[in-house]
Formats: sequence, structure tokens, C-alpha cells
Amino acid sequence: MKQSPAEILREYGPFPGVDAVNGVTFDGQNVWFASGDKLNALDPANGKVQRTIEVAAHAGTAFDGRHLFQISEDRIQKIDPKTGKVLATIPAPGNGGDSGMAWAEGSLWVGQHRGRKIHQIDPETGKILRTIESNRVVTGVTWTDGELWHGTWEGDESDVRRIDPKTGEVLERLEMPVGTGVSGLEADGGDRFYCGGGSSGKVRAVRRPKR
Repeated sequence: MKQSPAEILREYGPFPGVDAVNGVTFDGQNVWFASGDKLNALDPANGKVQRTIEVAAHAGTAFDGRHLFQISEDRIQKIDPKTGKVLATIPAPGNGGDSGMAWAEGSLWVGQHRGRKIHQIDPETGKILRTIESNRVVTGVTWTDGELWHGTWEGDESDVRRIDPKTGEVLERLEMPVGTGVSGLEADGGDRFYCGGGSSGKVRAVRRPKR
């Protein structure tokens, strides 16, 4: 297993009226982050919040190319980012114990925090298609270039790790500085991850290792 310190490229926030950053996703232009009662679109170039959507936003956030998906307690809401309207809801697999969420290959991938699992679910029905076990608390989840990464956060220790999607084996770890947690996680398709910083109210850009 490869292990290295996480390289933090930039910190965004804290932001006015944001007590905590929960889920994080990226739509190709803006970083969307969940902050309890709203979704916020952050421009990573200038560090400013461009707009907000009033919606319950307690945990993971994902983007499928057209719609945002947002965990709200024990449900997942499908949201039109243009209008802010909730188009549909499905049950979340962890029944309220859900954390991060990602979109890949036509499915949603939902982290279960204390359950130490990642579920692949049907985005129309919420049906669990398969489950990957992790050996740490799961926070944010992201897929990038066929690689599955997730955040962990236990006490003062936090990291971003790449795991084998078939076995759950940890292949690589990027260790965050002590006291710097990862809540949400999303890759930008290039050389960086966007990491939610939980109660710090910050979003951090972390370098994704080159292959």
C-alpha cells in the first residue's frame, strides 16, 4: 500500500452562514457543497459562492451530469440545479446513517458512516445492487478514472484512500494533517480532489496523485 501526506493546494472558506460542510460534488465548473439547510455553488477559481439552493442537505452530494443528488436524513433527493426543485426522492441505504455519495456508471455509490460500507444503489429506486466493505468509517466517496476513493475521519485522524472496488483492500492513502478532517469528497476529473472540512466550514483542494 502506498502512503503519503496529503498535499493541500488551496483552502476555501469559512463561508458566511455555513457552520459545517457535509457533502461535496463538482459539476465541471462549480464545486457544490451541502451545509445543512442549503446547497452552495462555489467557484473554485475565485473562491466565492455563486448561488445557493434552499434544500435539506445533511450528508453526501453527487452530480450525474444533469441533476444533483443530495442526502437528507434517510432520503436521497434528486434536484434540478437550474431551478432548485426536488424532482424525486428515494430511500437512502443506511436509513439515516449515510455519509458520502458519488455518481458513476449509471449508479449512485453511498457511503455508510459507522457501518463502514459503500453501497452501489439504483438511482431510480434506491435498491442496493452491491456492497463494498471498508475497514474505517466512510465519509466522502468518489470515482475517478475507474478508481474508487473515499474519505475517512476518526478522532483527529483523517485520510483519503483508494480501495479495490472488488475486495475493499486499501491500495493507497493520502494522510491529512492532524485535526484536518474530510467529510465530503469529489474528484474534479483532473489532478485534484475537493474535500469537505466538516465543522471547520471549509472546502479544501487536495492534489490527486499522478499515475
